[in-house]
Amino acid sequence: MTGEGAYDAHALHGFAHDSIAKGSKSFALASQLFDRETRERVWLLYAWCRAADDLTDGQDHGGAMKPDHDPVSAVAYIRAQTDKAFAGEPTGDMAFDALGFLLTEVAIPRRVIDDIIAGFELDARDWRPRSEADLLRYSYHVAGAVGIAMALVMGIDPADETTLDRASDLGIAFQLANIARDVAEDAAADRCYLPVEWMVELDIPPGQHMHPAFRGRLSVMAKWLSEMAEEYEASARWGARKLPPRSRWAVLAAAGIYGDIAREVRARGDRAWDHRAASSLFAKLGWVARAGWSVLRRPPLRRISREGLWTRPRDGTAE
Repeated sequence: MTGEGAYDAHALHGFAHDSIAKGSKSFALASQLFDRETRERVWLLYAWCRAADDLTDGQDHGGAMKPDHDPVSAVAYIRAQTDKAFAGEPTGDMAFDALGFLLTEVAIPRRVIDDIIAGFELDARDWRPRSEADLLRYSYHVAGAVGIAMALVMGIDPADETTLDRASDLGIAFQLANIARDVAEDAAADRCYLPVEWMVELDIPPGQHMHPAFRGRLSVMAKWLSEMAEEYEASARWGARKLPPRSRWAVLAAAGIYGDIAREVRARGDRAWDHRAASSLFAKLGWVARAGWSVLRRPPLRRISREGLWTRPRDGTAE
């Protein structure tokens, strides 16, 4: 590998800070709770994930998609630039150089990054889940694997598969909340992450789930998503016990902030998509305080089981 000296650390840290500040107010707030070294590394990983996601969707930190966008070519570019990052070769693309620089400091196995890219490939193919298991596999690729990478950045041993499963659970919880919140936005972009089997069970015709006549049934699916998200969030909270105190503080705060999104969608019922669910600054600061208190007191003694939760295959592939 070319090594750390090939990268402009100051410029990359600035780029990564700007990316998270623009892309996610919730994560940006929670990330301030990390120690400086961990915070900067988390930002670097976020910058790569955000850029790769935007490249796949033809967006800039979310927003409108570009016309005539070719997602398949975009994923090929992501793979090629990521290959260079792992080889320690500067790419001239700040997002991929952020990953390359991060890899000089943290040993993230290539299979973890490949699992994340597999999620971009699913979106590029306009993939849609047929079953609940499909939904969870997708959620792993686009968010659970990111949780694993984040845990490694926070110092978790790559051999600690049990804790990494819990880190994956937090990412899955976040994605389930995203799907529940973004049903209307996804439909407007001709996307749907609600399993076909759920649609059949609730007798919703294909492509008609946003019709006002089916709002009540759609809210049932939002409730299912919220309940699933809470199960994975609870598992992740137990796993956070293995993190250093400041990392645990940040992760628990993020879990609460994002968990509120799923809870808000469920509470609204069939009016969940009248406007986008979000946490207020006051609510976010409340979770920061509660998470801090949780870190200071003795961890709960009752173990939260993962029984029944989706688990990535141990060979590192989740296809």
